[in-house]
Amino acid sequence: MKIICTIALAALLAIPALAQTGKVLDNLSVPSKLLKSDRKYAIYLPPDYGTSERSYPVMYLLHGAGDDHTGWVQFGEVLHIADKAISEGKATPMIIVMPDANTGRRGYFNDVKGDWNYEDFFFTELMPHVEKKFRIKSEKRFRAIAGLSMGGGGSFMYALHHPELFSSACPLSASTGPITLDDARKNLLRNNPNIADSTAERYYNRHSALALINNMPDDQKKAVRWYIDCGDDDFLYEGNSLVHIALRKKEIPHEFRIREGGHTWTYWRESLPEVLGFVSKAFHQY
Repeated sequence: MKIICTIALAALLAIPALAQTGKVLDNLSVPSKLLKSDRKYAIYLPPDYGTSERSYPVMYLLHGAGDDHTGWVQFGEVLHIADKAISEGKATPMIIVMPDANTGRRGYFNDVKGDWNYEDFFFTELMPHVEKKFRIKSEKRFRAIAGLSMGGGGSFMYALHHPELFSSACPLSASTGPITLDDARKNLLRNNPNIADSTAERYYNRHSALALINNMPDDQKKAVRWYIDCGDDDFLYEGNSLVHIALRKKEIPHEFRIREGGHTWTYWRESLPEVLGFVSKAFHQY
């Protein structure tokens, strides 16, 4: 009898531990009038979401080229990594939204021709949808953005375009956009042979992290907390290094990390716990 009671007690004590896991929903969608289609997204809900009634901070986590909204779920192991960071007290419980930017056309920006406005969709349709559907705190302080490669570029642009919306931004191995105006022209001419120089210049000023940083007003220098991470063997190392130098010259506070590694999921899985801890500092009112 004593043995049975001991086993039963151990089983009861184990139930809360087993229950303390988050949940990922990876087949959700939002109807988009702008993109004339339903857009999929995945979402991570923290362990206590189902048992509490409170609202949570949110981090938008963007995938890279070739992946979709399930990339961070399948390869990035977001469920395991976020659960572990939260259980160890290294990150605050948060909701993580992972949108799909690889259906129809690839990318997070508005097309230069104006016929595929993904960035407008993100801010006017996706964000209001998820922040109404789930218990998400809607103040800037409780909203962050992060992403890898193409999604790192999206993180740069979205936070630079809308510093009033994000407390922290964490581009990982980011595509930082064209380094020079001439690079922008060459890139655009591939698919738009008749593009005007003035259009290319406007696009460059809007989609180059370097241009946006160099043109940043002084009163915006501390609007967003920056965490930038890129491997020493990454092919995007140059752009990230130039962004770091530009931020230093403009005296814009930021964290810049160079670690051993390349453009791989191994690298990004190691980055994600640091990202979760970094954004949590703003969520906690550091």
